[in-house]
Amino acid sequence: MKSKSFRFLWIGQAFADLGDVLYIVGLISILYLETHSVFYLTFLPFLNTTGRFISGLLSPLMFDRFPLKQLLAGSQLLKTGVLVILGLVTVFSGSQLWIILMLVFLIAFLDGWAAPSSTSMIPRLVEEHEIVTANSFLSVVRQTLQLGGWAAGGILVVIIGGKMVIWVTLCLYIVSTGMMVLLKDPFPFQPREEKGDTWDALKEGWKLIWQNPLLRMIHVMIFFEAIANVVWIAAILYVFVTEVLHATESWWGYINTSFFLGLIIGGMIGTRFSSWMEAHLKKILILSSGGVSLITFIFGFNSMALIALLFAGFHGIIDQMKAIVMETHIQKSTAVNELPKIYGAQHSLVSITFGLSSLIFGVLAEQIGVRNVFLLAGFLLGGSAVYAMLKHRYLNGEAYSERS
Repeated sequence: MKSKSFRFLWIGQAFADLGDVLYIVGLISILYLETHSVFYLTFLPFLNTTGRFISGLLSPLMFDRFPLKQLLAGSQLLKTGVLVILGLVTVFSGSQLWIILMLVFLIAFLDGWAAPSSTSMIPRLVEEHEIVTANSFLSVVRQTLQLGGWAAGGILVVIIGGKMVIWVTLCLYIVSTGMMVLLKDPFPFQPREEKGDTWDALKEGWKLIWQNPLLRMIHVMIFFEAIANVVWIAAILYVFVTEVLHATESWWGYINTSFFLGLIIGGMIGTRFSSWMEAHLKKILILSSGGVSLITFIFGFNSMALIALLFAGFHGIIDQMKAIVMETHIQKSTAVNELPKIYGAQHSLVSITFGLSSLIFGVLAEQIGVRNVFLLAGFLLGGSAVYAMLKHRYLNGEAYSERS
C-alpha cells in the first residue's frame, strides 16, 4: 500500500477517531461534575446514535452533490468548528447542558457523512489485491485507538481535567482536517445530472442493496449481528460479570480488554495473511459466522471468569476476520461511485438497529436474565450463519446482477 493518499486517509482517520473518543471521555467528566446525574450521561450514546442515523439517511443527497474528498475534509473542518464552540461553552457557560448536548448531536450528524465517505475511499486509493490488507490495517488502527483511547482519556481527565481534554481533541481534529485536505481522489467526481425526486435519491442506497443479491445477503447478516452484538455493551456485560460470573468489577474491564485485543489480533491476522484470506473469502465468512455464534453460546452458558476472558478474546478475533471479509465482499462487488450511498444506508441501518436493540435487550436482561440474553444473541448469530450457508452461491460472485 504505497499510495500517499491512503496514508493521508488512515492518519487523518486515526486522529479523528482518537479525538472522538477523547472528547466523549472529557464530556462524561464535565457533565457528571455539573449534574451528578446518570440521566445526562445516557444522552451521549443516544445522541451519537440518533445523529449518525439521521445523517446516514440524508447522506445520498450529499454524495450526489459533492466529491468524497470534499465531504471528508468539509465534515472534519465543520466538526472542528463545532468543537471550538463546545470548548468555549464548557469554559464560559458550563451550566448550559442542553447546548452541550445539541453540539454533541451536531458532531455525530457531521460524522455520519464522514464515516461512509472514508470507507468508500479505500478501493479508490489502493489496488484491488490490497483491499483485504487495507481493511485489516484500518481495523487494527481503529481498535487500537478504541482500546487505548478510553484509558488515555481517563488519565488525561485526571491530570488536566475534562475541559482541557476538549482542547486536546481540537488539536487532533485540526491535524485530521489537514490530512483529509491533502489526500487526492484518483476518480473524477460525476455529479448527478438528472434532477429526480429527492425521495428517489434518498432511497438509492437501500435500493442498490436490495437489488444486488450479495449485498442483500450481507446486509441481512449485518442486521442480525447489529441486534446480537448489543450483548457486548458495557451495561449488559457488567451485569453478566456480577450476576453470572460472580466476579468483581475489575473483571468487567479485563473481559472488555480481552475482546478489544481479540479485535486487534484479528485485524493483524488479516494484514499478515491477506493473500490467504483473499483466496478463501467465502469459507472464512461462513465459518466465522458459525464461530461467533458458537462462542456466544459458550460464553452465555459459562460461569467461570477465566474461561469468559478467553472466549471474549476468541470472539473478538473471529468477529474481526468476519467483518474484514464482509467489507471486502462489498467493496469488490460494487462500483466505486455506488459505495458511498451503500455505506450511508448501512450506517443508518446499524445505528437505528443497535440503538433500539440496546433498549430492548436492556429490558430483556431484567425480565429473562442476562444469561438468557447472551443465549438469544447466540441464536440470532446462528441464524445469520445458516442464512449465509443457504445463500452461499452469491459469495462466488454469481447472480450479482439478479433483480428481485
